[in-house]
Amino acid sequence: MRAIDEGETFVVTRNGVPVADLVPHRRTTFVSVDDLAAAFTAGPRIDYERFRADVDAPLNLDPEPRA
Repeated sequence: MRAIDEGETFVVTRNGVPVADLVPHRRTTFVSVDDLAAAFTAGPRIDYERFRADVDAPLNLDPEPRA
């Protein structure tokens, strides 16, 4: 457990077959609402129409039945 706490990972096996990984627990980082809002405010503006066209382009959203 000490080694895992220090960042080491282990593979648990049964009869030589891997069955699980022992990895360090991921600690979450708290981000305040103000910090999150600031991060999004600093980002580039998105042109909604262009974004929608880019997302829809690979999809066939034509309502007409295909032959």
